[in-house]
Amino acid sequence: MSTKKILIFDDDTTILEVITIIFEENGYQVEISETSHDILEKVSKFQPDVILMDNWIPKIGGVQATQLLKSHEEFRSIPVIYVTANNDIVRLAEEAQADDYVAKPFNLDDLEEKVAKYLQK
Repeated sequence: MSTKKILIFDDDTTILEVITIIFEENGYQVEISETSHDILEKVSKFQPDVILMDNWIPKIGGVQATQLLKSHEEFRSIPVIYVTANNDIVRLAEEAQADDYVAKPFNLDDLEEKVAKYLQK
């Protein structure tokens, strides 16, 4: 079985460190990005199996970055899990065309389950 790759967009380094450790311990290959304007370049280079997208991310924000990704045929099928502390998370995730969402502060088990769910498809 090939290593599953997860790409995380978040500008909170503490969260990035925690998530990276958790997923690497579970055998994932993790790549992180603190900006989202270059999402197409990053995704095309890393070819992730799943993406975690924060709402408040520098340059263009999570909604726009996700929409950008979903507007490209070759990347459209990559599941994007929207992660934010915003009360409007359901609306934002829908607007972004994200496949799913996890509210911050999140429970790591929930996050792992969501990611695993999309990787089994």
